[in-house]
Amino acid sequence: MEKAAVAFCPGHISGYFRPVRGKSTRETGSIGAGIVISEGVTVLVEKARVTDVEITRTNRQGSVIERVQGSPPVEYLIEALGINAAVSTRCHLPISAGFGLSAAALTASAMAANQAFSLGLSQAECSLHAHEAEILHKTGLGDIAACQGGGIDCRKGPGIDADITRLPGPFPPVYALTFGPLPSPGILGSPVAMERVSLAFPGRCPGSLEELLSLSREFSEKSGLITPDVRSALDLCDSAGVPASMTMLGNGIFAIGDHALPVLSGISPVFSLLVATSGPGLLPPDSW
Repeated sequence: MEKAAVAFCPGHISGYFRPVRGKSTRETGSIGAGIVISEGVTVLVEKARVTDVEITRTNRQGSVIERVQGSPPVEYLIEALGINAAVSTRCHLPISAGFGLSAAALTASAMAANQAFSLGLSQAECSLHAHEAEILHKTGLGDIAACQGGGIDCRKGPGIDADITRLPGPFPPVYALTFGPLPSPGILGSPVAMERVSLAFPGRCPGSLEELLSLSREFSEKSGLITPDVRSALDLCDSAGVPASMTMLGNGIFAIGDHALPVLSGISPVFSLLVATSGPGLLPPDSW
């Protein structure tokens, strides 16, 4: 067993989705499309007598913005793997803001734990454990499957076993902002909200980044999920001719185009994001 291991998983902006409830967590998830982003979550896993999870958000200079002790989904994952571990996660983007960070944290945690404890799991098995934790805790539906690779993803079935097509790019930057947390469990656990979401689903894959934005916007309008802050921001983008839509599920928007950055900067601090070219992977232990 190694002393420690570090892994990274990219995040994911979901543009539109339809929930799929299967007979098991493996068959439960969503179909839909989104963008795998190069920003994500780095996780350090070390042997410990008692499992402990610490979530830290930092700025680019390494200064701590937010620190939280404990994470039920990650703690469930570690218990399911049959180990005790100290898990430290690190990210730059806001948590619970529609950037797929729970999926990234779970995936990277499973990979790092597998390496540190020599569990002998395959990448698919690590992802299955992460997906199960995400589904049971209602923190997401399809992000873990999506972030197994880069590009613009279109998931044609639920779970990580699904057929996923990816547009590899290259793509221009994607700009995003958030107005605060929009906790996923309250929405994913609501039958009424999920029925509206299912009816709003556009039913096809995007052929380009521009079409993804168009289909996502159509979905967000029909889903009934747009918050007042998001509505105001989308109206400003519309007035400026900026393609934009709501992050799913997050109280924020993402946009593209030459005018996106100046328009969004007038609303709130903007995150300039690149489309990821690859999925999760292990990092050198000293990279932490």
